[in-house]
Amino acid sequence: MRTTMRGSRFLTDYGMVVVLLLLGVFFSVVTYTEQSATGVAAVGQVVGGMKAGERVLVVGGESVVDAVFAGEVERQLRAGGVVVTGVVLGGPRAVRVALEKAAGEGTGLDGVVCSERAGRWLVMEEVGVLFPGLKGVRVVKPVRSRFPSFLKADNLLNIANQIAVIAIVAIGMTMVIVAGGIDLSVGSLIALSAVLVSVFIRDHAGGAEAGTLGMVGCCVAAVGVCGGFGAFSGLMVTRFEVPPFIVTLGMMLVGSGLAYLVADGQSISAMPEAFVWLGRGADFFGLPNAVVLMFGLYGVAHVVMTHTRLGRYLYAVGGNREAAMLSGIPLKRVVLVTYVVSALLAGLGGVIMASQLKSGSPRYGTMYELYVIAAVVVGGSSLSGGKGRMFGTLIGALTIAVIQNGMNLTNVESYTQKVVLGAVILGAVMLDKVRGRT
Repeated sequence: MRTTMRGSRFLTDYGMVVVLLLLGVFFSVVTYTEQSATGVAAVGQVVGGMKAGERVLVVGGESVVDAVFAGEVERQLRAGGVVVTGVVLGGPRAVRVALEKAAGEGTGLDGVVCSERAGRWLVMEEVGVLFPGLKGVRVVKPVRSRFPSFLKADNLLNIANQIAVIAIVAIGMTMVIVAGGIDLSVGSLIALSAVLVSVFIRDHAGGAEAGTLGMVGCCVAAVGVCGGFGAFSGLMVTRFEVPPFIVTLGMMLVGSGLAYLVADGQSISAMPEAFVWLGRGADFFGLPNAVVLMFGLYGVAHVVMTHTRLGRYLYAVGGNREAAMLSGIPLKRVVLVTYVVSALLAGLGGVIMASQLKSGSPRYGTMYELYVIAAVVVGGSSLSGGKGRMFGTLIGALTIAVIQNGMNLTNVESYTQKVVLGAVILGAVMLDKVRGRT
């Protein structure tokens, strides 16, 4: 009996962690393909093949990644005493012209360093045959090897960065759901916050020339406005006893409509370069700043839910509202706080999204309320209230992100992705019901 109870508790506490790990293993296997490093990551594989004093031509493709690769290769080769005769960025025709010129001049080219993409061109594979004057010239390109695309560092960081907004907003949603409510307005508040911060910076902080203090003030103002929306929703639920679903559905429409009115239906992009620090910067050991903020907020939320009076009140209110009221818990105040926190975090999510995209648009946040609720439910929170953990919500958000990213890597079409995500949500709800009966 004890063994069964321990097994049930283990599945309840760590079941989604196991699922997340299994998903990681699955997508690692299905994306295990032959590939080579690209961009700056490939530089170390090619510069070591050349010696000081040798004459080298650097070749890249037409993409920005190849341009970055070629620039870094040139810099490191010159630093190592290698003579770089030229850098060619373009298609096979441009490379052919450069090689014909080198062969005709007889300048004694020792090697050609090329990007992974350029190395697959026929002109690069048969340099000695096509240009007899360059016979014996070494062609150095990134080494191809088999490795899971899913486990590449860039992809893992991309997963974390893409889920940051949803995961942060899910903190507030977890508090609302644990207390027995629901908040459908978070997606619209994300859009409203993104639009407001963009308008505030453009009209009141100097636009593209805005300073740090001005940008921070605009961000705080936008988040504060969203907090006001949350306070209104909370008052409607607590004072007038309107069902949370109806209240937040109405606020969802109001928030979305205001976002379109403020932005005049357009995207606002008059933003300073420094504004992207929060959404795109990576100042903490290479981790995106938004991801660091996400983990910090989850740490604070965990402490609040497990070691403070508010956390205990939330579980009590969601578990048995009548008993909580009879116990002297300020029920209305507790519920009000959850909606304010949810709205504030939705506003913060909008600021982060505006920073990531360096613009504000009323189209941001579309369907995000569903993704946020899905993260909370998949993480083990009960829609009936009284049960849920911040750690579980974080795992739920990461699980959804991993599923979406894995399907993108395996070229699953967007319509099928919606079906899979819906099935995951239904499965999580069914599992919650099964656990509730045992």
